[in-house]
Amino acid sequence: MKHYHIISRIAIYLLSIVLIGIGIFHLTYPRDLLVYVPTNFSSGITWINGTGIAFILVGISFLTNQFVKFTGYFLAAMLLIIIIAIHLNNYLNAGAEDMRQVALINILKDAAIMGFALHVAAGAHHQHLHYEDSD
Repeated sequence: MKHYHIISRIAIYLLSIVLIGIGIFHLTYPRDLLVYVPTNFSSGITWINGTGIAFILVGISFLTNQFVKFTGYFLAAMLLIIIIAIHLNNYLNAGAEDMRQVALINILKDAAIMGFALHVAAGAHHQHLHYEDSD
């Protein structure tokens, strides 16, 4: 089962890089993302920056293998909120068909990342590269 642990770590490292990249994008281009935030959210830029910081911190957590269970469940909860409050709202209220498609793709993307985060969090006790006889 040694290969399983190595492949699993590589997958988590890839997720970490993606999360950090998404976080940097949130912090670098918050005005581009402001279009997707519903108007009833006050301080949209603050929400975008906070989300960006959260993505970066979760990515660092997964890279360093620290607080993985907590940050994995946190990421899953945050993504569920984003899906319901942002993407589903945009999907249901989009005027143009291309905006509905973008919202649907974002729902699917965030649901996939949420599933991966739940899987990582649930298996956090296996996050260190250790090889036991019971594996």
